[in-house]
Amino acid sequence: MLGEILTAVVTPFRPDGSVALGPFRALCRHLVENGSDGIVVTGTTGEAPTLSDDERFALYEVAVDEVGSTHTVVAGTGTYDTAHSVHLTGRAHEIGVDGFLVVTPYYNKPPQRGIVAHVEAIAAATDRPVVFYDIPGRVVVDAEPATISALAGIENVRAVKQAKPSLDAARHVVACGLDLYAGDDDLVHPFLEVGGVGGICVYTHVVGPQVKELVARYRSGELDRARAIDEELRPAIDLLRVQTNPIAIKTALNLLGHNVGGFRLPLVDATAEEEAAVRACLERLGLLQPLAA
Repeated sequence: MLGEILTAVVTPFRPDGSVALGPFRALCRHLVENGSDGIVVTGTTGEAPTLSDDERFALYEVAVDEVGSTHTVVAGTGTYDTAHSVHLTGRAHEIGVDGFLVVTPYYNKPPQRGIVAHVEAIAAATDRPVVFYDIPGRVVVDAEPATISALAGIENVRAVKQAKPSLDAARHVVACGLDLYAGDDDLVHPFLEVGGVGGICVYTHVVGPQVKELVARYRSGELDRARAIDEELRPAIDLLRVQTNPIAIKTALNLLGHNVGGFRLPLVDATAEEEAAVRACLERLGLLQPLAA
């Protein structure tokens, strides 16, 4: 639908904390030239809760202009406020994005029927594909199987990004006729085995070609090779676990020369120890040479 491998792209910042659109443009181009079928803008990794509406729209415009003619651009327009989410979705639709990522409303903990009503209202603002983002680790509320079934009944809800390891839940997504995307990077391979499309990933910022090859090998029936690639990518999973996303991946990108800058509070720079751990993971991946003793 929207591609097999999408990268949830970081938002670069200048030293003064403003959005750095030039580095963002360059990063979008880099990602689609290195394994990504498209990008997701203003998701968790993009520090969406700290961005103004105008900043969001500027990022969508740059992404569509830079890669939208050849690759998919998905806008993360879900918030805990349905009316605001509808507004963001309508404007992103006008800008020309290809689809929308809508997370379970966070903080206000709606009942399951509230989740469905929320997504239904947002989906009504566009005729383009909506991806529901099921991430109980961040939003507290776990989308139940009946809720996924109800969402599948909304015409333009086409996929689920599932960031929980339940294979039963993943199978249910597929059984509902929805595209299944891994929402945690270590789930890409397990979800392929239950009928998943691929992943909306973070580690593809640094290992995009390898992840794309993993999916291609699996699709071609080279299951042992796909499994071996998944194992080879363990250091990239370890990297993401150094600190809360996107602290580790932005630190990695800066070490690799992408100059994506720092963070907006409440996120903070990596400590010296955390940066050393990120560097060690990049060295294990062969992306950085070990520092001289």
